[in-house]
Amino acid sequence: MPAPLNRVDTTPELPSTADVVVIGGGIVGVFAAYYLTRRGLKVALVEKGLIGAEQSSRNWGWCRQQNRDARELPMSTKSLDLWERFAIETGEDTGFRRCGLFYLSNSDAELSGWARWRDFARSVGVTTHMLSSAEATERGHATGTSWKGGVFSPTDGTADPASAAPAVARAILKLGGTVHQSCAARGLDVEGGRLSGVVTEHGTIRTKIAILAGGAWASSFCRQLGIRFPQASIRSSILSVSPGAGCLPDALHTSAVSVTRRRDGGHTLAISGRARVDPTPQQFRFARQFLPMFARRWRSLAPGGLEGFRSGHESLARWRLDRPTPMEHMRILDPTVDEATIALTHARALELLPALKKTAISAAWAGYIDSTPDGVPGIGEIATLPGFILAAGFSGHGFGIGPGAGHLIADIVTGDEPIVDPRPYHPDRFGGSAWGKVADF
Repeated sequence: MPAPLNRVDTTPELPSTADVVVIGGGIVGVFAAYYLTRRGLKVALVEKGLIGAEQSSRNWGWCRQQNRDARELPMSTKSLDLWERFAIETGEDTGFRRCGLFYLSNSDAELSGWARWRDFARSVGVTTHMLSSAEATERGHATGTSWKGGVFSPTDGTADPASAAPAVARAILKLGGTVHQSCAARGLDVEGGRLSGVVTEHGTIRTKIAILAGGAWASSFCRQLGIRFPQASIRSSILSVSPGAGCLPDALHTSAVSVTRRRDGGHTLAISGRARVDPTPQQFRFARQFLPMFARRWRSLAPGGLEGFRSGHESLARWRLDRPTPMEHMRILDPTVDEATIALTHARALELLPALKKTAISAAWAGYIDSTPDGVPGIGEIATLPGFILAAGFSGHGFGIGPGAGHLIADIVTGDEPIVDPRPYHPDRFGGSAWGKVADF
């Protein structure tokens, strides 16, 4: 079964003009469109498939500050507040709640790293609690195991991946914005060196501003415009189990497996960082820039197959704007599940939390997690094409920081005071070397 996803309505007619066109209906794209619409702009959101159907509905649902890289932490903190405010502003339910995130470990090195992060977090006003062995063992009593220590981050939480992006899309519609599903953006019109329109499969929308929040498709889209955006994806597989496990932590991480309570009372199970690398032409193109990233994480990665080639999201091909593009041939990236990972994840979860033996596997799915060479997203206007704003490469963190990223994008468009310092995210940095700058997460 694919990842669960709520559906939303599509606006029947494509507008001929818009103040802003947002390309991509994942969590970052919908929040950008939402904040722009709230500021009175005429916004059209175009999505080649369904709102939230790719990685925005295939993640764990964690919205965390804990263990964030210093460059992302301010946006993480702002995003937690924005998740809460969104529900108050709109009445829409994303499933967000500050349930706290719980980490357990028997590794002295891991615990030392968490303690160092706690000390850093204190300096920027973020609260996290290191747990002694007795405290970790007591709080983690569902495991039936003694632990050397742990962490509890009380202000962090989770949202529902199946509901979140669709809920934001509904809010956009209520505010007068338009949402267009099964409407791929094929490319851009440019006049006098400046963006003048977005060409979709159903017609052209005249606009002076376009935001590319295209997830794993962003780099191949940029290539059509002569813009070099280094990006590579890995295929991650996770599963869910039915309700029935009783009182387990809402969100628990260990090095063996991570467990998250779902809205229906079931749980999502995953192994952090474990994934397959499906070779693609784009990966070969950017291989040198990604060497530091893969060198740091090679223990969690395994070779994949040819699915990445077939999916077309990391192609080096050029396409015409008057013919179907790879996005129309692959409306939704729904890659093959790695059955070995699913079996290992389930076995580890049953060993960690015996109460899960009362449940059954209800679904399993995979998704492509796109990353930048330094593990930090690229957000900002492209200098060579005024009016074109990139917002991609969220490196597996996009769901939790989606509200903050969307708000920052709206700030950039409108010239308002940015919600966080935009400089660490600007895509210009990819013109230099990423060696030695890989994010800590």
